[in-house]
Amino acid sequence: MTLQLSPAAIARHCAECANHVAIEVVAETGSTNADLLQRVGTPGAMSGPVLLIAERQTAGRGRAGRPWLSAPGSTLTFSLAWRFKGPLQNLAGLPLAVGVALAEAMTVLGVPVQLKWPNDVMKDGAKLAGILVETQAAQDGAIWAVIGAGINLLMPDQLEADIGREVASAPWLAKMERNELMAALLNRLSSVLAEFDDTGFAAFTERWNRLQAWHGQPVRILDHGETLHEGLSAGVDGSGRLLLDTAQGRVAVLSGDVSLRLAP
Repeated sequence: MTLQLSPAAIARHCAECANHVAIEVVAETGSTNADLLQRVGTPGAMSGPVLLIAERQTAGRGRAGRPWLSAPGSTLTFSLAWRFKGPLQNLAGLPLAVGVALAEAMTVLGVPVQLKWPNDVMKDGAKLAGILVETQAAQDGAIWAVIGAGINLLMPDQLEADIGREVASAPWLAKMERNELMAALLNRLSSVLAEFDDTGFAAFTERWNRLQAWHGQPVRILDHGETLHEGLSAGVDGSGRLLLDTAQGRVAVLSGDVSLRLAP
């Protein structure tokens, strides 16, 4: 795999749907999401979508501020800032649609994966990639989403030990020319985001449910270690809420700072 990422090389592999995205590569930064959020809040700093890729992030974040650890060459970490035309409430389910985009792109590239609600990409029962979507209103009233993703291509033993849990890797993707891989992901993301801006999440419900991990299996919803709900996972609805079939009937769970786990 070619380790050197190049905006020009990525752009050469981009489809028409991604030609309007400005592509930037930095050797190191704290957090690509934080960098783009700062720009969104600066008048005149953003005129269109921007993809920011970091060879190494020193302060990468997952949901609820959890750290995202990465090592140069072993992970692909990037953020995409995208302007949406609708109000903030229209972005419900956006992290799930992003998951669909990444999962479909990886499957086409020969790495079948599944999706774990609300924002994880799974391979062989372990986490392969994480998604963090943060929104911000610009001074002109526009709604921007900054979509961060971290994908484990190779997983050094020491990094897995530091993470403290089993994670997946994708050696097949690691063998790809890295600029082609990034372009393939950007192409699918751009197409999905444009569609989502027109339709919302409802148009992606069936696609997400086909990719769902743990379908029909007993799961728990945890909030800071406390079980809120327990039941059989039944997919998501048109708003991106997780559906659980419980002893008391079907319940819909909104995403938030909660965790989904397989029940013992």
